[in-house]
Amino acid sequence: MKQSQLFCKTNKPALSRVEGNKSAETESVSADLLARAGFVDQLMAGVYTFLPLGFRVVKNIENVVRKNMVDAGGQEILMPVLQPKENWTTTGRWNTLDVLFKVKGSGDKEYALGPTHEEVVSPLAKKFVFSYKDLPFSVFQIQTKFRDELRAKSGILRTREFLMKDLYSFHASQEDLDKYYDKMIKVYFNIFKELGIGKETYLTLASGGTFSRYSHEFQMLTEAGEDLIYICNKCKTAINKEIKAENPACPNCSSDSFQEKKAVEVGNIFKLGTKYALPFDLKYKDQYGQDKPVIMGCYGIGISRAMGAVVEANHDEKGIVWPKEIAPFAVHLIGLGEDKKVKATSQKIYQELQKENIQVLYDDRQDKSAGEKFAEADLIGIPYRVIVSEKTLAKNSLEIKERNKSAAKLIKVKDLIKLLKLK
Repeated sequence: MKQSQLFCKTNKPALSRVEGNKSAETESVSADLLARAGFVDQLMAGVYTFLPLGFRVVKNIENVVRKNMVDAGGQEILMPVLQPKENWTTTGRWNTLDVLFKVKGSGDKEYALGPTHEEVVSPLAKKFVFSYKDLPFSVFQIQTKFRDELRAKSGILRTREFLMKDLYSFHASQEDLDKYYDKMIKVYFNIFKELGIGKETYLTLASGGTFSRYSHEFQMLTEAGEDLIYICNKCKTAINKEIKAENPACPNCSSDSFQEKKAVEVGNIFKLGTKYALPFDLKYKDQYGQDKPVIMGCYGIGISRAMGAVVEANHDEKGIVWPKEIAPFAVHLIGLGEDKKVKATSQKIYQELQKENIQVLYDDRQDKSAGEKFAEADLIGIPYRVIVSEKTLAKNSLEIKERNKSAAKLIKVKDLIKLLKLK
């Protein structure tokens, strides 16, 4: 991609940075940086357009999550956003779920815009599950969700329309669900490690509802977070605010020493039991021919929220520092000056990188100074910056700098591809 052709542009510093203001939309670092760097654009409160750079990051996050879900045995499907009222009245949530968007259709038809998909996946499974031999299995999707949040805030950390991965597992026994649930905890931590937020993310005990003592949230520490968690100083087990009163001591090691931290939830897993199987009469016949209710689990990760969380955890005073696995491009190639040799060499390197399938953003703009280009490169946060200039070419070299390091170094032009492939 040539930067001169890039649809989006970087913006001036947000008012909150310049004047010390703190509005609902710029009260988080990620909201500020993602808007200024041209990754997202706000349509209205809680609703965002993902611009070309942001869309590339979202797709890279999706790919990390998708690979881990498939490796864990999940089969990908895509369920409808528009859902019939009848399914929601069957579970009793039409009148009890306060964030449910309700839509009136023609005649007296009413629908829900899906905030979650238990009301779809449970009757779906009923069409294919008959015997214990059909279990276990798991299906997942990456789908747009809608929740009528009372107050959308912090950019894409809390929105009314968002991308989410939700996986549902189906089991014949509680023991089988428990085993899969524990497996998914490890899978989730692997995902957050790949996304670059593993060190800041804590497995956090939350209320388990009717069918289990606890569910688990994955909470990433950030001052922009709305959640409060309590981290055990001894074993690092975390507990969320809603159940802390019931646990004056750590449920894992009995220590009563905690540290309070602000965090944002980037994922959750829940043992649903038969809560959504029974309303839809989702049953199977066991080996003795007896009807038994299917036991379910659900496992969610906010894809678009994760993008904001990554920025909260990976930035400096100059801008975003994208982890290599999800960066919009691997290399930011910058040509400086109007020298013909610089232009020709930059174009040749750009073509070679593309040929080698190395994702590259080429700053070919002639109306920007070196200082402006460097500042924008730091703001956008691509892992490697490669500079082509008369000065570097005089030494038959290029300047390369990693975004998360302060020092740059010279390398020979012919060694660039080899170096990047080793990385």
